Amino acid sequence: MGNLGQIYDRRGWSFLDQLETYDGVAKVDGLFGAKLLFVFDPLALHHIITKEQISFDPPGWFTESMKLSFGPGLLSTYGDHHRKQRKMLNPVFSIAHMRDMTPIFYEVALKLRDAISTRVERGSKEINILDWMGRTALELIGQGGLGHSFDPLTEDAASPHGEAIKAFIPAMFTTFGPLRFLIPYVAFIQHISFRRVLLDHLPWRGFQNVLKLVDKLNHMSVSVYESKRDALARGDTAVKEQIGRGKDIMSILLNANTLASDEDRLSEEDLLGQMLQILELLAEHQDVQDKLREEIRAAKQGDLIGYDDLHGLLYMDAICRETLRLHPPVNWVFRQANQTSSLPLSQPIRSNDGSMMKEIVIPKGTITIVGIRACNRNKALWGEDALEWKPERWLSPLPDAVINARIPGVYSNLMTFFGGARSCIGFKFSQLEMKIVLAVLLDRFKFHLPEDERKVFWNLAAIKYPTVGEDSLTPAFPMIVEQLAKA
Repeated sequence: MGNLGQIYDRRGWSFLDQLETYDGVAKVDGLFGAKLLFVFDPLALHHIITKEQISFDPPGWFTESMKLSFGPGLLSTYGDHHRKQRKMLNPVFSIAHMRDMTPIFYEVALKLRDAISTRVERGSKEINILDWMGRTALELIGQGGLGHSFDPLTEDAASPHGEAIKAFIPAMFTTFGPLRFLIPYVAFIQHISFRRVLLDHLPWRGFQNVLKLVDKLNHMSVSVYESKRDALARGDTAVKEQIGRGKDIMSILLNANTLASDEDRLSEEDLLGQMLQILELLAEHQDVQDKLREEIRAAKQGDLIGYDDLHGLLYMDAICRETLRLHPPVNWVFRQANQTSSLPLSQPIRSNDGSMMKEIVIPKGTITIVGIRACNRNKALWGEDALEWKPERWLSPLPDAVINARIPGVYSNLMTFFGGARSCIGFKFSQLEMKIVLAVLLDRFKFHLPEDERKVFWNLAAIKYPTVGEDSLTPAFPMIVEQLAKA
């Protein structure tokens, strides 16, 4: 198994920290003696992600696992098929469309505010904020992405669909871990019915749990799709009467005669992690929380802040950028060389024989681990305070080293949303959702961490998730929420 056991260990932060101490590149041992390359040198990343991206595809085990779980969407297609799907999706994530979505996002955020308000009433109370933020993230994606409401945000319990989505990422990671590299062998069984019968009879409790979750998500997706398709067939009036009023992603894509929306099914996991991490940091830094609240209240017009004014909140933007830099929800992604090539380095490194190398030969088939978090925290670029959470760094010009590095990320000199043809197409979507939720909640509530000995532990996973302590496997994030007087 090599180092993969450490990479897929939910407590494996120390190994990831160790990898990030190397000069942009490190060798990692894989299955059966294979050598993997952990890369966060900015010039090497530019080569992999942008300049020579056709030479570095997602590995087969990743695309096959996405295809087996969700079908042929953006995460599981290559070449012309991928480009065609992405071309159809691009207009959906334009600024003009984001303006149209803003009222829908506010509607969900205000429901969340009212739900928390009724549970806090006067004074303060401990709430498992993970449950409420997770339900909100699903509802934001549901209404904005699918034009479907999963949860009215009124009851104490989440919907079954919400519970399934919340459980999926931890279940996938803890069940398969490094064994995901073996998933392509399942795809060799071409007869789908026979494959399903075989999988149903595997005597592996964890796998059967994942299979049930996939079935629930698939049933939910088919139900939403058929509802939207039928409304489209009935005409514009029926579409406008639905959630999203025909402006959601699914309606637009169906109207364009495509089913390329698979990428968005689980993106609420990213959104949830971002919002929770920001609330945690604001709870730890009460002065920052108070300053942000002042900025929000100064910009308010009633309960809402308009699209342009929201994006003009410089301190909020700095807080979001800094949190996404220091705590990206996804720490790495894999790429596999489909031909032998040379990887240039921004700084020479010392080889095993003591000589200095300015490039590395990558044999065909080599798997590279793109260090998203490592690049975002690289002290050679961001300075000695790179590991500190300092929103103020975004209120002045960034270091020359960052600007000159030509980091290939699609967003703000960061690798958080990746880059190139496979960058996160919905990053503006998630940013808007995140800022609206923060603007609504911080205006009405003050957030504190519990004062007892309980500590929230972030589990290392494909998309990290919090639990109370390292030993718990149940996602949770308790916070003390204090209701404030209306401004």
